[in-house]
Amino acid sequence: MQVTETQAEGLKRAYRVVLPAADLDAKAKTRLDELKDRVQLKGFRPGKVPVAHLKRMYGKSVMAEVIEQAVTEANGKIVQERGLRLALQPRVELPQDEAEVRGVIEGGSDLTYTIEMEVLPKIDLGNFKDIAITRPVLEVTDAEVDETLNRLADANRPYETKDGAAANGDRVTVDFEGFMDGEAFEGGKGEGIQVVLGSNSFIPGFEEQLVGISAGEKRTLTVTFPEAYAARQLAGKEATFEVSASLVEAPGSFTLDDEFAKSLGQESLEKLKEQVRARIAQEHNGVARQKVKRALLDALDEMHKFDVPPTLVSQEFDGVWQQVQQDLAAQNRTFDDEGTSEDAARADYQKIAERRVRLGLVLAEIGERNNIQVTDDEVTRAVVERARQFPGQEQQVWDYYRRTPEAMASLRAPIFEEKVVDFLLELANVTDQSVTREELYKEDEEKAA
Repeated sequence: MQVTETQAEGLKRAYRVVLPAADLDAKAKTRLDELKDRVQLKGFRPGKVPVAHLKRMYGKSVMAEVIEQAVTEANGKIVQERGLRLALQPRVELPQDEAEVRGVIEGGSDLTYTIEMEVLPKIDLGNFKDIAITRPVLEVTDAEVDETLNRLADANRPYETKDGAAANGDRVTVDFEGFMDGEAFEGGKGEGIQVVLGSNSFIPGFEEQLVGISAGEKRTLTVTFPEAYAARQLAGKEATFEVSASLVEAPGSFTLDDEFAKSLGQESLEKLKEQVRARIAQEHNGVARQKVKRALLDALDEMHKFDVPPTLVSQEFDGVWQQVQQDLAAQNRTFDDEGTSEDAARADYQKIAERRVRLGLVLAEIGERNNIQVTDDEVTRAVVERARQFPGQEQQVWDYYRRTPEAMASLRAPIFEEKVVDFLLELANVTDQSVTREELYKEDEEKAA
């Protein structure tokens, strides 16, 4: 094998490889000898088929198999001997000229091909003990527990049939059908739908126009769909709804006691409070964890500056950009609506893609050097948890992940990342700081707005 380096620029490498015809022919003969003992041809006893006859019948297919194997072995040798770590599968370009290909297949010509690859950069890891992070801590208050219990009670409060007109807070059961320009539209029809007036769970203006309606009464409502409505064909447009009320109910009273707790599956009000407190604490801790992780990743990004494989960045950008365009389309918005331009947005998301790839490589390097691994049991638990999200389809989800390596990898990757983050937080200088609820959730609420 003859290897000539033709490019060594940044993280890109390219080589011209020549595999001698004699070597390929020898491998082909060895393969034909193996076939001789196994193949059965009419007119020949087992193991007695002449190699020359086998070559006439199977020579081309055997040589094609030999070439594929030889190229794979040669590429592996190039990578191993030069100590390269590939970012992606190499790109191999075999001869395209028919005469040249025929000469190689027939064993009369050397095989000359090119291989292009992108390699991973050398990463010099920083001193993680130099990282200083403040972890926000928010204790759960009795007021939070009581507020959550009241919301639970309100959501589960009983309703009683009411004579007369509906008022805010009442629940109205309606049938309706929506029309736009006199034509019924898809998704605009509902039967036996319960609407709590004042809950703001329907299109703006819908609930307000039901105030004062009585059972058996019909009304025509006129509403305008929000500009950011999910169904683009309806966003920002006016529609009318023909509505018929069949039942008006007034909210009943509730008491926060053991009976109420039992109606929610808890043995007592005290146990329900404990569960609510634990759930709120879990929510607070989850938000705090994300803030700490973000600060840690920012520190890692600041500590590690190196070139990243351009193809990996391109692939990451394509995925991010596709999601951005889908989100804008779903909301019927443009870059102008977001206060930017497409070119400026592309530049911003290009930086985001580069950061993601760089941090991914840093985390992978840390995990490899410190033997951080994801166990099969951890992945199995993740599959089970994912399957539980699809009641009635658990077996199908389980089977999909077990037979799809890419899907399993998509579960393994975040588990690995969290384990590396935990490892780093053990080394970093993390200081707890008590915060208010407003301080803990401020940034997240601003992002959601």
